[in-house]
Amino acid sequence: MTHDPIEYIRGLQQILISDKKKLAFLFGAGTSSAKKNGASVTIPSIDEMTKQIKNTLCQEAIYKNAIKEIEQELEKNKFTVETLLSNIEQKCRFIGNGELNGLKKDQFVELAKKIKGEIKEKASVHMNIDTNNSIHADFAEWVGRANKKQAIELFTTNYDYFFELGLECKNIPYYDGFTGSYQPFFDAISVENMNFLPNQTKLWKIHGSLGWHYDEQSKKIIRKVIDSDDLLIYPSILKYDESKKQPYMALGDRLANFLKQPDTILIICGYSFGDEHINERILTSLKSNSSTHVLVFYYDKSLAEESAICKIAKSESKISVYGQRYAVIGSQFGIWRLKREPDKNDMIPISLYFDEDAPSNYETELRKESKGTETWTGEGELKLPDFWRFVVFLQSMMFPANEENK
Repeated sequence: MTHDPIEYIRGLQQILISDKKKLAFLFGAGTSSAKKNGASVTIPSIDEMTKQIKNTLCQEAIYKNAIKEIEQELEKNKFTVETLLSNIEQKCRFIGNGELNGLKKDQFVELAKKIKGEIKEKASVHMNIDTNNSIHADFAEWVGRANKKQAIELFTTNYDYFFELGLECKNIPYYDGFTGSYQPFFDAISVENMNFLPNQTKLWKIHGSLGWHYDEQSKKIIRKVIDSDDLLIYPSILKYDESKKQPYMALGDRLANFLKQPDTILIICGYSFGDEHINERILTSLKSNSSTHVLVFYYDKSLAEESAICKIAKSESKISVYGQRYAVIGSQFGIWRLKREPDKNDMIPISLYFDEDAPSNYETELRKESKGTETWTGEGELKLPDFWRFVVFLQSMMFPANEENK
C-alpha cells in the first residue's frame, strides 16, 4: 500500500486556509525539543527527561531500589517522570504508617518534591530564549494571521512557557483558563463554556504548568511565580482531591467537547500517544461525531504497522497518522510514495514538505521508474512531523517561504 504525499498535503493546505473548519492543535513534548537553528533553546523529550532524572535520583541509595521497583510495576514502556510521580502520589494516599518500595510516607513526599524540582529546573529555560528567533513565535505569527471564523484552540501537555512566550511576542491575545490580576485563579466554568471569548485564541495546558500552584487557604488553583515549592503537573485519577483535579478534568473535557462539535479538525504534533487519559477522550469523542478528523504528525522514521499508534489509526478511520516514511490513512498502512515526479508549477513546492533525496533502506525495489540515467522511486521522507518544518509549511501560506528553510 502506498500514499501519495502530494495528494494529502494539498488536502491539508485546504483545511488550514479554510475559514469553515474549527481547528485545534494538540502539542506534546516533541514541540519543545524541536530546533529552528543552532541557537534554539530546547527541553529534553519526555523519555530523555525521564532518563536524566532517574539517573540523578538513583545516585541516592535511599531512592534507587524504590525507583527500580516502581519501574518494574509500571512496565518499562509506561515508565516516565509523569507516571512515576503519579505512582508516588497514589501511594502517599494510602500508605499510612506502613512502608512501600522500602520507603515511608515522608520519604515518598520528599521523593515527589525532588522529582518536581528536577522537572522545574529542566523546563525553566524561558529566561534563555530569544523569543523573536523561536519556532513558537513563528507558529504564533501564523495563528494571528490565520483567517478563522472561530478562534484556534491550542492544547499542550508541556509544562514550559514556549507557547506563552511565542503568543505574547507576536501580540496575540489568548485565554488559558485563569482569570484575575493579583492572584489569577483557574475558572473551570469559563473553560466549560465553548462560547466564552469566542474570538480569542485558547491555550489549554492539559498536564499542568510551571507557575500553577494549589493555595491551601483559598482552596483554589492559582498562577504565580515559579520559584514556589509547589508545582501542579500531570493528571492522575487518584492524585488530588476534587479541587486539585478540577483543572485536569475541565481541560480534558474541553478537548472532548471540542471534538464533538461539527466540522472539527485536531492536528497533533510532538505527542506520542503515551497518555491513556488523553487517548481515551479523543477516541470516545470521535465515535460520537462523524464530521471530525484527527491528523497526527508522528516523528518516527521506522513507524511500524504493529505499533500502538498505528493500531489506533487502523481501528479508527477518522484518525490519520503521517509518519516520516509511513502513514496510516483511511485505516490503511502504507509507505509514502509519489505517483509522479513533482512539477515546478505545482501549487505547493514539494521541498516544503517532502524530501525526495532522503536515503532509504525501505522497499526501494517496488515500483521503480527509470528517468534517464537515474532511477526514480518516488520514495522519500515527509518533513512535517518535525515541528519546525511544520511551522515553515504554515508560514508558506502567509508569504513565500525563505529558500534557506526549504
